[in-house]
Amino acid sequence: MSNLYVMEAANLYCGDDDPTKSKHLTISNLRLPSLEELFQDHHPGGSRVAIEVEVGIKKLEPTFKLVGFDPDLLAQFGLGSRARRVFTAYRVIRDKLSGLAIEHKAIMEGRLGKITEDEFKRGDLAGADYAINEVYHYEIWFDRKEVLYWDFKTQTHRVNGEEPYRTENAILRIPGTV
Repeated sequence: MSNLYVMEAANLYCGDDDPTKSKHLTISNLRLPSLEELFQDHHPGGSRVAIEVEVGIKKLEPTFKLVGFDPDLLAQFGLGSRARRVFTAYRVIRDKLSGLAIEHKAIMEGRLGKITEDEFKRGDLAGADYAINEVYHYEIWFDRKEVLYWDFKTQTHRVNGEEPYRTENAILRIPGTV
């Protein structure tokens, strides 16, 4: 049966070490990273037609926008800290057919790598755009079930609980995956 899921609300925690880091009152935009494969063109000498060959996945770069000024996040920027932090996004997804609210959660470990403040204009609500860079860990959960899990350090990658690269990791003797 077909579903109709609609995103209704979002919140972001910028540092899971402190429950006061909720941005529910200031978040206006949240974009989880694009999931995009990398391809290289290959045109063999013996073929009239070129093809694309998948060679990996592009880096992950989540972004968000907050209204107002946020000195806590300014202190997390690269000049104030070289450490990666855990950012957790929560979204309310509404099943429009049943009316049920479903939790969608994204866990990201990265560095706050970009802050672009809006131009100040009297009468307008200014804020800033933020980017999370150097993402080393990414998880997606839907309705309390893990959908996607990736960790750079261990090279663990799961989709719906399955590890599609388990064999490759075992062949390469990657610690923690053998």
